[in-house]
Amino acid sequence: MTPRHDSDEKGIPMRAVVYTESGDTSVLEVVEREVPEPGPGEVRVRIVRAGVNPTDWKFRAGGMGELAFPEIVPGQDGAGAVDAVGPDVVDLAVGDRVWTMLAQHQRPGGTAQEQVVLPLERLTRLPDSASYDVGAALGVPAVTAHRALTTSEDGPDRLAPGAMAGLTVLVAGGAGAVGNAAVQLARWAGATVISTVSSAEKATLATAAGAHHTVNYRDGDTATAIRDLAPDGVDLVVEVAPAQNLGLDLQVINPRGTIAIYANNGGNEITLGVRETFSTNARFQWVLLYTVGQAALRAAAEDITAALEDGAFGIGEDRGLPLHRYPLKETAAAHAAVEDGAVGKVLLEVSDA
Repeated sequence: MTPRHDSDEKGIPMRAVVYTESGDTSVLEVVEREVPEPGPGEVRVRIVRAGVNPTDWKFRAGGMGELAFPEIVPGQDGAGAVDAVGPDVVDLAVGDRVWTMLAQHQRPGGTAQEQVVLPLERLTRLPDSASYDVGAALGVPAVTAHRALTTSEDGPDRLAPGAMAGLTVLVAGGAGAVGNAAVQLARWAGATVISTVSSAEKATLATAAGAHHTVNYRDGDTATAIRDLAPDGVDLVVEVAPAQNLGLDLQVINPRGTIAIYANNGGNEITLGVRETFSTNARFQWVLLYTVGQAALRAAAEDITAALEDGAFGIGEDRGLPLHRYPLKETAAAHAAVEDGAVGKVLLEVSDA
C-alpha cells in the first residue's frame, strides 16, 4: 500500500529550519529538503503555524544534553492540514485539520518546516471553530497545564465543565503560556482561580484568561493576600518557580493539596523543611510531558479539544495571551524572543492556510 496524497509533490522541495550543533540562535539555518513520505501509522502534515516554547531554545542551546540526531528541525507544537497518510491509517484523512504535540520528541523533525511526518498518536483533530494560531499554541503549554490540574488526590483526573467545582487553584505566573492555559482550563472546569503576577499589566492578562483574583507578589504579604481570598487554603498550586515560591506554596496549601511543578524558573534547587511539609499532607507532583505516558497525553488532547469546542479556550490579547508572529525565515528571532522572556505566545508563520 502506498501513501495517499492530496497532490503529487515528488521532487518539489520544502523549507525547513535546522541546526546541526548546539549553540545560540546563529546555529539555526533555513534550508530546502525533500518532502518526507509517511510510513505505516504515520501522517504527513502541511504546517501552517508552529509554536515556539522554552524547550525549543533549551534543546538548541545544549541544555538538554548532546544532540540526538545529526540534524534537527526544532518545534514540538504546530497546526496544519493532513496532506498524506501512510498505509493502514484510517483515523485521519487528507484535508483534516490537526494540532500536534511533542512533534520533535525522539525524532529529528519538528514543526519548524513546511511539512512534517508524525505518528498518528501525536496528532489531534482541530475543531473548525479554532484557528491554526490557536492550534499551534496548544501542545506543550496546554497539555502541561492539563497534567498539572489532574494529578491531585481530591481532584479530577479529567477536565470538563464542573469537574473542579468547589476547588481553589493557585496559578503562579498566570501571564505565562502554561499559566494562561492553566487559568483557562481550570476556569472551564469550574474551579475558583487565583493567579500571582508581577505587575498590573500581567494582572490584566491573567484576568482576561479567566482568573477570579490576582495577587501581585511584589506588593506586601503574598501569603496573607492569598489566605484572605482562600481562608481554608488552596487545593492545587500550578508552580513555575519552585525555588522561589515553595515557601509561599506551603503557607497557603490545603491539607492533602497538590503542588504541581512544571518548570525551574528562578533556580534549580529547593529546600524542604520536613516538619512544615509533614503538616500539610501535601503532594508534590512533578510534570514533564516527555515521560507522562500516552494515556495522560491522550486524555489531555481530548479534554483540551473539548474546551476548544466549548469556546472556553483561546489565545490573543482578549484571552490574556498576546501573539508575536514571525515568518519561518526569522525563526532565530522567534527563539530569541522566547529566550528573552516575551510575554505571550510566539508563533511561526510557516505557510498559508
